[in-house]
Amino acid sequence: MTVADDATRDEPVGVLGGLGPAATVHFMQRVLDHTEAHRDQDHVDLLVWQHGSIPDRSAHLLGRGESPEPVLVADAVALERAGARFIAIPCNTAVVWVEQMRAAVTIEVLDTVAETVDAAARAVPGLRRLGVLATDGTMLAGTYARAAAAAGVDLVAPSAEVQREVMSIIYDGVKAGEPVSRSRFDAVVAHLRSRGAEAVALGCTELSVLHEDLGVQDRTIIDSIDALARRVVQRSGAPLRG
Repeated sequence: MTVADDATRDEPVGVLGGLGPAATVHFMQRVLDHTEAHRDQDHVDLLVWQHGSIPDRSAHLLGRGESPEPVLVADAVALERAGARFIAIPCNTAVVWVEQMRAAVTIEVLDTVAETVDAAARAVPGLRRLGVLATDGTMLAGTYARAAAAAGVDLVAPSAEVQREVMSIIYDGVKAGEPVSRSRFDAVVAHLRSRGAEAVALGCTELSVLHEDLGVQDRTIIDSIDALARRVVQRSGAPLRG
């Protein structure tokens, strides 16, 4: 099921924000930033369901909490019933259950991970090795590995020690509302580059928020939420900026 790029804009985009409110607001801002709008009517209509109480996706994948699948599926159904034309989920880890959500609705559910890998391939023509920074749950689920393989790209993962630092940046830093220095961000990116990564995907919404806060300007660092926001604008039929 797909939504044509020239689709009429008579129904809103469903946004399922199973994450922190700041991250959902960040995604909405990126949709605004990527829309070439000169009046209110040019903007994308968004139907946002900010469901922060969804069980932690990574915790469940690591065997430490209840499954978020029933809630994610129910929320997708609720968005469709509310009139959404397609659904975007600004949470990389939730993509583990994207097929279950798709099976429950008749509208398209975008795959944030696939959109990110596609954006990386566009940013670095001939891309062969893609590094990824993400939660333990996302890494364990293998969604980026499968999407990269489908695109003919090798995935580069952090060492165990650096992965612990990535989790600290996400949970002890961004999710906790604590500052994260540019040097910490640069260090984990440099680690993946030292392993041969030609581009680095930020496979977690909190890393996207940090990317924006730090003002990082590097086309080979691929912001997953930015990639999803651009696709939402295109799919909605709104004019895309840039």
